[in-house]
Amino acid sequence: MLAGCAQPSAPAKSGIRPDAASAVAAIRAAATQFDSSVEVQPLRDPAVEGWLRQAHEHEAQQRVPQALETLGRALKLTPNAPDLLQYQAELLIENGDWKAAAAAAQKSYDLGPKVGALCARNLQTLVEVRSALHDDAGAQQARQQLSSCRVPAPARF
Repeated sequence: MLAGCAQPSAPAKSGIRPDAASAVAAIRAAATQFDSSVEVQPLRDPAVEGWLRQAHEHEAQQRVPQALETLGRALKLTPNAPDLLQYQAELLIENGDWKAAAAAAQKSYDLGPKVGALCARNLQTLVEVRSALHDDAGAQQARQQLSSCRVPAPARF
């Protein structure tokens, strides 16, 4: 009876589930907080850059399915681009497809550099996804691997 008197909780401000939004924020923060002296940046076709820019615009407008569709066009041109696969993993999390996100992040990690910000995003994605899927051992393993992405700068005298 008293349940009818309770006010419903406020809806989320975006179409992204709160746990997904916080997971993506943690993934992206892993890259910005990662101080590695080695970073690998892709050289790519300008058409791919256009599709990627458009996907980011869709995401900023909370239109994740359209962002995934647009990113899919870029992936058709460069299907093994680790940074695009990682971005796809992040969008898949926002879209609620945690298992597909894990597969995309793992493929990105397998194909990509094992150092730097992209490596950190890959492994943080695996931490977040495995935690969400209640795979505590898998999350712990990815968490332990995360430190291997850091390459300290050489000591200079």
